[in-house]
Amino acid sequence: MRIVQIANFYGASSGGLRTTLDALGRGYAAAGHERVLVVPGRRYAAVRSRADGLRVTLPGLPVGGGYRMMVSPRTLRRLLLRLAPDSLEVSDKLTLVHTAAWARARGVRSVLFSHERADAILAPRLPGWVPLAPLADGWNRRLAAGFDAVVAASAFSCAEFARVDAPAVHRVPLGVDLRVFAPPRAGAGVGAAQRAGVRLVFAGRLSAEKSPALPLETLRVLRRRGVDARLDVLGDGPERARLQRRAAGLPVRFHGHVADRGAVAGLLARADVALVPCPVEAFGLAALEALACGTPVVVADAGAARELLAPGAGLAVGDSPGAVAEGVRTVLGWPEPVRRAAARRRAEEFPWARTVAGMLRVHAGGAP
Repeated sequence: MRIVQIANFYGASSGGLRTTLDALGRGYAAAGHERVLVVPGRRYAAVRSRADGLRVTLPGLPVGGGYRMMVSPRTLRRLLLRLAPDSLEVSDKLTLVHTAAWARARGVRSVLFSHERADAILAPRLPGWVPLAPLADGWNRRLAAGFDAVVAASAFSCAEFARVDAPAVHRVPLGVDLRVFAPPRAGAGVGAAQRAGVRLVFAGRLSAEKSPALPLETLRVLRRRGVDARLDVLGDGPERARLQRRAAGLPVRFHGHVADRGAVAGLLARADVALVPCPVEAFGLAALEALACGTPVVVADAGAARELLAPGAGLAVGDSPGAVAEGVRTVLGWPEPVRRAAARRRAEEFPWARTVAGMLRVHAGGAP
């Protein structure tokens, strides 16, 4: 089967989108399928590798934050005609919807991978008085009617399509690289008992919808309550300068975008608690990667990240600094070996191989 994946906003700092597409692509290729990835870039290019298949870059328009967007539907459609996919996987709910009609007209199966909820996409772009639910529902009806199948990674993400009675929605949870994201070797001694202070970590894009200010204010509350805590912030985005000003006087280190996945894993593993405060997470890949490193999480009590919790692996809390701080203190009160083992054990339920197998069943026309 030739599976063509297409996505806009795929770049060096794309985070979960890039991680997911790359992991799926390698899985498709390893399973003996022909994988092609089409993404925007500075200029046209085509690179093939045994592990990843063929990657085609089409000229894209810069749209800020290091991202680009393919803006010529005609160019993309001509490329798709040459590629002749058996199944088309679209990772874009806004700008690449036109490809569903192209696929249907040619008898090509089309699968939309819903990486974000429509209401979460629309909320920061519309005035507060605009009713989001009717707009999101109307758009989701169009998506469900246009694509042969819709895939979402969590119950939270599936819910927006269930609300409009979409006929072919499949839940396929994402995965984690359990070799890269792993606890430190025995005897490495990363816990609070082996060093002074409590280490917190936040990993994610520094944009408003991710609530990146909440970890800073949580740290402020903890220190006010006598907890010797510090915070590592992994990621970049439009809020970084404002956050750095807000963090003045606090023990916070802004690492920026960390391209080396091993380095990210090391920072997660050295933390005592990972904070995932975004209330509209479509899955919670940052939480899963922390769990895989044996680091318990404190997540928002809204959104999908709470679905990843298991007894002893973390807590879901409200969206105030006080609530998050109390959650951190509760988690730290659990025996460290127990909470770290529980975190890793939960992550081991989400290998990428399971995600790939589920997606291949969807591409073949079945249920995951």
